[in-house]
Amino acid sequence: MNYDDLTTLGIAFGLGLLVGMQRETPKNDMAGVRTFTLITILGVIAGFLTRTYDNPFILPVLGLSVTAMLMMANAIKIKTVENADVGQTTEVAALLMFAIGAYLVLGSQLIGIIVGTSIAILLYIKEHLHGFIENLKPKDLSAIMTLAGISLVILPILPDKTFGPYDVINPRNIWLMITLIVGISVFGYFIYKLFGKKVGVISNGIFGGLISSTATTVSYARKTADAASISKLAVFVITTASAVSFVRVLFEVGIVIPDKLNIIAVPIGAVILIMALTCVALFYIINKDVSEGEDMPEPKNPAQFKSALIFGLLYGFILLAVAFTKDTFGNNALYIISIISGLTDVDAITLSLSQLIKEGTLKAGFGWKLILLAGLSNMLFKGIMAIVLGAKQVRKWIIISFGITIISGLLIIWLWPESWHF
Repeated sequence: MNYDDLTTLGIAFGLGLLVGMQRETPKNDMAGVRTFTLITILGVIAGFLTRTYDNPFILPVLGLSVTAMLMMANAIKIKTVENADVGQTTEVAALLMFAIGAYLVLGSQLIGIIVGTSIAILLYIKEHLHGFIENLKPKDLSAIMTLAGISLVILPILPDKTFGPYDVINPRNIWLMITLIVGISVFGYFIYKLFGKKVGVISNGIFGGLISSTATTVSYARKTADAASISKLAVFVITTASAVSFVRVLFEVGIVIPDKLNIIAVPIGAVILIMALTCVALFYIINKDVSEGEDMPEPKNPAQFKSALIFGLLYGFILLAVAFTKDTFGNNALYIISIISGLTDVDAITLSLSQLIKEGTLKAGFGWKLILLAGLSNMLFKGIMAIVLGAKQVRKWIIISFGITIISGLLIIWLWPESWHF
């Protein structure tokens, strides 16, 4: 007995039930849980027959038969039901489940399970999805279209070759980093659009770090200028956003050099832990004020094409600057590059250094120090902005919270043993 085939039938049965339960509604009398389960199993049987008899015509014939059955059901419905609501979702879902059943036999079971489950989820979130689309603003559509253009139009046509001095400028690689950063920011932006205004002040800091910790710092610091009473709350959100920006740094490193993440994650993770404890302490201090709630200022479009180009130019420039400095002055001079670059954009220096580590021109044990130093430099810049733009009450709390992180980070860079990693 072939137990693999029994497993395949079990998977098909489960996927058919899953999608069928979602389609089993009073308004949908065409196909429900039993019909979808049978159609999915029919796909599996079609796959078995195709495999056993090595006949390429069995599968399409049965597929066309299912299509004809669905068309006939709709034709009968139109004639017998007044003002019949004939859609296409159920029909397309049924054909997909038939195809998935066949693919479980003839293709990858993992892909079949993922697609089948995704179909059930997509059908289930219909109302939420429609509501989300209806509430999209022009700038939201602009963010989606810009990300699509950056990732699906421009990226594939760029050459995957290195150019220029030191042989470090790769157009495809640079644009891939642009796509990564814009994608992270757009993801955070739409998560905020969905949940940000509903789940409180903690989420404001988290989403602010995902979208832009610098923009969050400026926004909340300016809010305290008009309402000094929220100064502690603003510092909490700013500190949380900065902590998330370090998590974002680790995510970027993990994407570019996953094999080196064990070396880089531990010391930077220690800084994140210190910042997390600082955030907990701040939240405890301002707990009474937090209950009043403060909405995060509406973020701007995080996928502006101009910003993407500027990031790409900055990323390429840092690659050249790091290569030149390392070749001319040695590794120690790279600390200066990290400090200066971190003031403007920690993502660019993080990805530039990660790329050099990937290429083998920079050791991971030294690279994490440069990445962390850039992050601390960026924190110093944001702290100064918060002090300048915010109310007087902000100054003390920013100096305390940011000072703890910066001093701790510098001590970690100086004293961290090279052997401490996973």
